[in-house]
Amino acid sequence: MSANSLYRWKTEYQESGKQAFPGSGQLKPEDKAMRDLKKRISDLEEGNDILKKAMHYFAKDRR
Repeated sequence: MSANSLYRWKTEYQESGKQAFPGSGQLKPEDKAMRDLKKRISDLEEGNDILKKAMHYFAKDRR
């Protein structure tokens, strides 16, 4: 184990306390918020793709 790793861990613990190493599938609040936002973006992009396909499908029927 390197001294750099220990120094970094010590610094993280001093900055975040028990939140520094959440473990057990738990995330820091800011990491959870980022994950939730990425999921929401993904869901919205999927919905947009579906609507675009539907728009093209119905536009073909009008011709």
